[in-house]
Amino acid sequence: MSMFKKNRKENLTQAASAHRESMMESLQHRLEVARANGDENLIRQLEAEAHYLKIK
Repeated sequence: MSMFKKNRKENLTQAASAHRESMMESLQHRLEVARANGDENLIRQLEAEAHYLKIK
């Protein structure tokens, strides 16, 4: 594998990891706010999203 292809693959892997981390942090924050507001419907939706994304 050429150095260019290897670097590109590493960059894509890092970007995907950073994106997933950002999604996890956002979802966690949204869950905290929903819980603080007592919004049971939103909590269930966000927990379902977390399960779908295999975060929780």
